[in-house]
Amino acid sequence: MATNTTVKCPPPMKATSDGAFQGDNPLDYALPLVMLQICLVAVLTRVLAYLLRPLRQPRVIAEIIGGVLLGPSALGRNQKYLHALFPPRSLTVLDTIANLGLLFFLFLVGLELDPRSLKRTGKQALSIAVAGISLPFILGIGTSFVLRETISVGVSRAPFLVFMGVALSITAFPVLARILAELKLLTTDVGQMAMSAAAVNDVAAWILLALAIALSGAGNSPLVSLWVFLCGSGFIILCIFVAPPIFKWMARRCPEGEPVDEIYVCATLVAVLAAGFVTDSIGIHALFGAFVLGVLVPKEGPFAGALVEKVEDLVSGLFLPLYFVSSGLKTNVATIQGAQSWGLLVLVITTACVGKIAGTTAVSLLFKVPFKEAVTLGFLMNTKGLVELIVLNIGKDRGVLNDQTFAIMVLMALFTTFITTPLVVSIYKPAQMARSEYKNRTIKRKDSSSQLRILTCFQSTRNIPTLINLMEASRGIGKREGLRVYAMHLMELSERSSAILMVHKARKNGMPFWNKSQDSGSNQIVVAFEAFQHLSQVSIRPTTAISPMSSMHEDICSSAQRKKVAMIILPFHKHQRLDGHLETTRADLRYVNRRVLECAPCSVGILIDRGLGGTSHVSASNVEYTIAVFFFGGHDDREALSYGARMAEHPGISLNIVRFTIDPKVAGGTVRLDINDQDRPEARSEDEEFLAEFNQKVSKDSSITFEERMIKDAQQTVDVMRSYNRCNLFLVGRMPEGQLVAALNRRRECPELGPVGNLLISPDFSTTASALVVQQYRSQLPTESLNSLKEDDTTEGEYDSQ
Repeated sequence: MATNTTVKCPPPMKATSDGAFQGDNPLDYALPLVMLQICLVAVLTRVLAYLLRPLRQPRVIAEIIGGVLLGPSALGRNQKYLHALFPPRSLTVLDTIANLGLLFFLFLVGLELDPRSLKRTGKQALSIAVAGISLPFILGIGTSFVLRETISVGVSRAPFLVFMGVALSITAFPVLARILAELKLLTTDVGQMAMSAAAVNDVAAWILLALAIALSGAGNSPLVSLWVFLCGSGFIILCIFVAPPIFKWMARRCPEGEPVDEIYVCATLVAVLAAGFVTDSIGIHALFGAFVLGVLVPKEGPFAGALVEKVEDLVSGLFLPLYFVSSGLKTNVATIQGAQSWGLLVLVITTACVGKIAGTTAVSLLFKVPFKEAVTLGFLMNTKGLVELIVLNIGKDRGVLNDQTFAIMVLMALFTTFITTPLVVSIYKPAQMARSEYKNRTIKRKDSSSQLRILTCFQSTRNIPTLINLMEASRGIGKREGLRVYAMHLMELSERSSAILMVHKARKNGMPFWNKSQDSGSNQIVVAFEAFQHLSQVSIRPTTAISPMSSMHEDICSSAQRKKVAMIILPFHKHQRLDGHLETTRADLRYVNRRVLECAPCSVGILIDRGLGGTSHVSASNVEYTIAVFFFGGHDDREALSYGARMAEHPGISLNIVRFTIDPKVAGGTVRLDINDQDRPEARSEDEEFLAEFNQKVSKDSSITFEERMIKDAQQTVDVMRSYNRCNLFLVGRMPEGQLVAALNRRRECPELGPVGNLLISPDFSTTASALVVQQYRSQLPTESLNSLKEDDTTEGEYDSQ
């Protein structure tokens, strides 16, 4: 007999509660609950990321582990916790917000991919990408037959085969960019190759995923899959013809240096949502529309950067981690039980690793890539991440993957990404491989006609005019082999997950300027260097250091080693205000400068920029500079004078050399002696020998004047230096030697500049001249020089406020 019992459905969650004092439990309402979920996820993933930082793991690893821990695999075993914080009726809201965040994140991923770079992908990178997709795809299909006979009985064959193939063949482009940047490989040959191959792989994977979704959506007729695929292709073609002209029009109306109009950002984000709606209506998931629009946004100019700035922090910081929780709630490691299940997990991991690593390594070796680099490429291409989880979640939602298969695949993605960094670090050490001996590590050299190589570093466009004018002065008219300059842009690697700026800069790293596309004209730095290169005989190569400020010095020093440069020129950490005083630009830049001074494989110069030559490039015919060199004695002073001698070859430059000597009548009396120097006659004899040789070489050069000043005390030294305050550039040694120097050590605002350099930046020393403080390369810096770099500056803010 039929019963009249009814099943009571739980009421839908209301948005907001009336508060705990009104008797409402906030966890029974959608908004308070989702806010608590976001806070919990954000805190847990950040703590895990901090704990995994010593292992140099990307943040995606912490987010995947956090999601699994919050799900039924760990904390979710407690049903009371699970029903309180993640009740079943709240999952719709959670999934909606997570997918909305994912939608915009995939738009950012599309922004990282430049279609033009795919066109320029060389045969080598293309072959590596094809091998890195095809072999694991085939092995994935083979593995799927084993899984269908064991734990995935009854699933649709075609969708399952394609989903398994795609899941094993994917390379996570954003995660790979982050790993390469953390390991300082983004601008190396291996990093460039990996990024080019991963970009091709990413596009191919999305196409295959679209095919898998179309197949999995076939209800009763294969014609449905065909219609889905054709409509999706039609949508992409329509976007290719319609979207780029609109985006380019927006980009043209956003000039460099001006804030991007909010209406253009808003219109683009609305277009992303609309594209997601169309692709979801077609049946190939809303993410595809967002990704396609991201790819089509122009990468040059401030427009793309503004989009990242507006979207990234909120999406990747708050909403995206919810997607990992959504995945974690579907992942139950407890379903992997028994020898068979664990054996299948090992099989899937082995298949994924062997397919990617073996395929990539084999093709790389065919192109005569060294074995270590080939294996490194294989491990890098084996990186999984968010895109892998997207594939698995779509497969789970469409019934293609059951709980056990899903858990196995999530653990596979976690394991393959986790092992990437440790294995690459153990196999590939570019800093050691780049270590080579070279002769010309200083400006001072026996063969003055050999090519001079300089690495100039800058963080912003502020230093560009002075750097270019300094290069013009340094090119040495009449030198047979001339000057080669490596212009290094120092870019800080922040905690942000998006790699758009890193990838864009690294893609152009080391290329000659004339190989750049025409629309690079919007880049002020490129235009400035390109103009100078065309007007001078200087060879310029751009390069990029993408690193946290705490380890930026490693990039600078290793690059100098590889390029075999004679001098590194660093920007001073302060800039000149309109009133003439110096103001701190970036305090952490002084740490970089100090570490470079300690570790540099060549001579180092710190440039105090007060506008050498003005705010634009001064052509060779218009150069009219006066350069002053203050010579006290020692290695650094000899290096500074050698640099000045090279500059004096320029017809528009006058060089004034002032040698300071102590009056014998007061030696040991008025002037405080430096105990370390008074018993070193060899230092004085080296100076005498150097000056005698120098005077012999330049005796007939009317542009060089040599003056020797006998000094009684420190004040007289300062007065003599002040008399040259109308020159254009000071060249001084960082740690001069001799008795006079001790009297100048009264206070040091910036120990990295040494006593004379500190005097030149003092508010008491009024001048508009720039200064280059030089340290000569020595295989082992003296103890006094090293100790000075470790001094605490107690007066850092004193001069900024004056």
